[in-house]
Parts: sequence; structure tokens; C-alpha cells
Amino acid sequence: MTIDVERLRRDLIDYFGTAMSMFPVAMMELSQVQNASPEKLIEIARKNGFDLRDYAG
Repeated sequence: MTIDVERLRRDLIDYFGTAMSMFPVAMMELSQVQNASPEKLIEIARKNGFDLRDYAG
């Protein structure tokens, strides 16, 4: 399966950006997302319950 990594990155940035207002620790995750390799990005997405089928390209 091919993943649209940039779309996934944008959605994760939105996800953690929104969470920062209630959970300041989300700022660390946001920083990781911005700099993550495609493999790490997929790992972060899975860990946070994202359905990767939504990003199949």
C-alpha cells in the first residue's frame, strides 16, 4: 500500500496542534511529526489510531 505521506503529515500536525491547547506535551509530538521520516510518520500515526487506509494513494 502506498501512503500519501504529506497528507498524513498535515493531518498529524493538525491533530497535535489542536491537542496542544489541552495537553502541552503534544508540542513535542508535533515537533517529531514535522521532522519525521515517512516510516516514523506512519509509526506515529498508527500509535495515535489513524487509519492508514484513509491515506492510501
